[in-house]
Amino acid sequence: MTVPETTATTTTAAGETPGETLGKASGEASGAEVLRPHAEDAFADELKALAAADDRPRPARWRLSPWAVATYLQGGTLPDGTVITPKYVGPRRIVEVAVTTLATDRALLLLGVPGTAKTWVSEHLAAAVSGDSTLLVQGTAGTPEEAVRYGWNYAQLLAHGPSRDALVPSPLMRAMSEGMTARVEELTRIPADVQDSLITILSEKTLPIPELGEEVQAVRGFNLIATANDRDRGVNELSSALRRRFNTVVLPLPATPDAEVDIVSRRVDQIGRSLDLPAAPEGLSEIRRVVTVFRELRDGVTTDGRTKLKSPSGTLSTAEAISVVTNGLALAAHFGDGVLRPGDVAAGILGAVVRDPAADRVVWQEYLETVVRERDGWKDFYRACREVSV
Repeated sequence: MTVPETTATTTTAAGETPGETLGKASGEASGAEVLRPHAEDAFADELKALAAADDRPRPARWRLSPWAVATYLQGGTLPDGTVITPKYVGPRRIVEVAVTTLATDRALLLLGVPGTAKTWVSEHLAAAVSGDSTLLVQGTAGTPEEAVRYGWNYAQLLAHGPSRDALVPSPLMRAMSEGMTARVEELTRIPADVQDSLITILSEKTLPIPELGEEVQAVRGFNLIATANDRDRGVNELSSALRRRFNTVVLPLPATPDAEVDIVSRRVDQIGRSLDLPAAPEGLSEIRRVVTVFRELRDGVTTDGRTKLKSPSGTLSTAEAISVVTNGLALAAHFGDGVLRPGDVAAGILGAVVRDPAADRVVWQEYLETVVRERDGWKDFYRACREVSV
């Protein structure tokens, strides 16, 4: 998912920053050419309909009430007949706890294994609450403290010394001053000393600027959504002091095969429309097959519970299943007859399963020969997988 960048701070006569003006002009010029619109743009009609129908109390500077935010995430039908599509398929209580957390002064940490829609949920929460999901810090091993606090325009700094005009606010600083929701992706990938710069922000709701002898105090409506997973190697564990500042909500993997098939089908349909790929009404059987393979290898047992399996090193998440099916749909559209078939998904599954060429290939070959080969109606899939495996 894309990482927007924070732009300049100088204000134009119209009250907009140059970066904002450029962004709006570019968006108006490109229109439908945007490959992946932000959530607040892609679902603008739904958000507008919810705002019009929402007569419940709203926290300060929220675009919608907590009830409407939860409805936006999980879907429903409004009194005027407007259908709100579900953005997250999962237990409603998880969504309610996440939304309620943002209505307090406690930050929200979305935790789960890779591919459990943490980024997706955080983006849609920010879009529904603040109408802007772009106040984002992408966590990496190289994320500097300036990305969390603030930086400097060095041309201005050298010419005039430290001043507000030379200051480049981080997304968090902007969110604090404007009462909006900021996001931090992959918090545990950020170095520990940079993580700790969040403690003052989250506990005191203040960001000191010692160079100017000033501080930025968060206004009502400000909050932070962070995401993290503990499956990747080399992550930086959160200190107990920082973890206490968050309310942690764990996003689980889909509970049932049908739920996972529904999620994959919905997302593939959305992505396919943005890429002008044909709809795949006859591809549901292949989607179900991909989900079955992923779930069985992930759980270490076949669906009927009769055969124990070795699990590969990868996570085989729902997000990876979406990627495999989307790529297969593109193959079917451009190099086939438009119908999703076993040969279109076989290579993608192989790439998702075999991450470690030595150990994972053994796991995959054993699964093919002991499970796939013997399963009724899977002969074409077995042959396609054997062909790409060779």
